[in-house]
Amino acid sequence: MQFADLYQPISPLVESKAAAVKLLICDIDGVFSDGRIYLGNNGEELKAFNTKDGFGIKALINSGVQVAVITGRHSQIVQQRMTSLTVPYIYQGQENKLIAYDELKHELNLSDDEIAYIGDDGPDLPVMEKVGFAVAVNDAHPLIKRLSHYTTQLPGGFGAVRELTDLLMLAQGHSLGSEGTSA
Repeated sequence: MQFADLYQPISPLVESKAAAVKLLICDIDGVFSDGRIYLGNNGEELKAFNTKDGFGIKALINSGVQVAVITGRHSQIVQQRMTSLTVPYIYQGQENKLIAYDELKHELNLSDDEIAYIGDDGPDLPVMEKVGFAVAVNDAHPLIKRLSHYTTQLPGGFGAVRELTDLLMLAQGHSLGSEGTSA
């Protein structure tokens, strides 16, 4: 199966960048969620996560690609969701995302070319400028889209992460079939 059969055509450059990825780093708000934060009368915070994205993350991890999240906000909801998806590297409250990026890169002994990042807005820019494969969600800020190597067809919170995991897996020769993974 070709990626273009599912989403959109990609260039040979995008395919080669995706094939080299050993670590996918994701922003949360605007990427895993649609960017909206629901606040209740008692201060509770709610976010919606797409199960398709969750399935894609689990399948990607099972294929051997490491996954991390770096987010500027801190939320127990994020911790719970990422833990349930077996994401081992969860960095929250990161005003300067480059600090977490450099720590991950060093800990996993990776080069910039082996790392992908998916983001949607200004705080993601410094990391996206360093990684080998920068990805913007469809509804990202125009500056982020301009900087990215690939822009998803789907918006944040509505399958953009799954689209990227599919791209990475297909570029690396893995199938997208179900292996009993739930999200």
